[in-house]
Amino acid sequence: MVRGDAGRLYDHFRDESVVAIGWSPLAPYVKPGLSRDRLLAIYLEHEPQVKLGTARSGRSQIWRFINEIRQGDWVITYSPANRTYLSGQVISDFEYHSEWLERGMSMTRRVKWNTEEINRDDLSTATKNPLGSTLTVFQLPEYAVKELLYGDRAAAVIPPQPPEVIDDEEVISDPLRDMEMVAFEGIKDRINRLDWDEMQHLVAGVLRSMGYKTQVSPAGADRGKDIIASPDGFGFENPRIIVEVKHRREQMSSHQIRSFIGGRHKDDRGLYVSTGGFSKDARYEADRSTIPLTLWTLDDLVRALLENYELVDIETKLLVPLKRTYLPA
Repeated sequence: MVRGDAGRLYDHFRDESVVAIGWSPLAPYVKPGLSRDRLLAIYLEHEPQVKLGTARSGRSQIWRFINEIRQGDWVITYSPANRTYLSGQVISDFEYHSEWLERGMSMTRRVKWNTEEINRDDLSTATKNPLGSTLTVFQLPEYAVKELLYGDRAAAVIPPQPPEVIDDEEVISDPLRDMEMVAFEGIKDRINRLDWDEMQHLVAGVLRSMGYKTQVSPAGADRGKDIIASPDGFGFENPRIIVEVKHRREQMSSHQIRSFIGGRHKDDRGLYVSTGGFSKDARYEADRSTIPLTLWTLDDLVRALLENYELVDIETKLLVPLKRTYLPA
């Protein structure tokens, strides 16, 4: 697994046929063959404020990306917004690209990506769990590899073997951060199993927890507005927020965003919720919208739900029941 900028570089990886990591202050100074000790020294020289444990973890991931990955190895990356995995084979040695330094992807390897993406909802729970690690670079267990590459779900029901003992030089994930990431993705999994009508009521419930009153359109032709949210509940007082909810796997296109914008009044505010995410062209259309328009992916919806969960009404909590857990800061 190689995850650039927590998954936000997914489209760049696919478009440029690469997989890459950042650590931009260090990137110009690293190269294959550097010892771990030398790499750690470079890290601490250019990032003196970083804790030693963090530097060791980062050093190990950089070293692994540069020295351990070989041509022909399989690599996978994840898009949290689209809930899809992209798999492919490495076809180059390590390359440094200074022109991508600001993007956070200057340390690269060329990849021949498979055309077909893997949907997270099609995977077993056993395979989803190790994919939740917060590390940028890590190796997946064999049973997860078999399911991801060959669709072998039977391998994923075999209890994973106890982890091998690793020395101090090996990269170690933060179990508390991993727990938080696994929980976040688990909430997304739970929400994604809601049907279309339940998803509408979930979005409306989140908006109510934020201080709005809502009207939810009945089933049938909604003419581009599934929910109307406003201070008075009738849409007479501003802001009047028109909400469109699309609960499907596919990304929303620029055409769908243009259609939504075209049906709005000049004083409207727009909220477009898509559990399948948005294409780059769709985001471009939203940026140049004639009305204020916000796009929510499933990630955005979950964050809004968590931030306001204490204020959410009981009907909404029944759709996504959650339990508060405290972790050390």
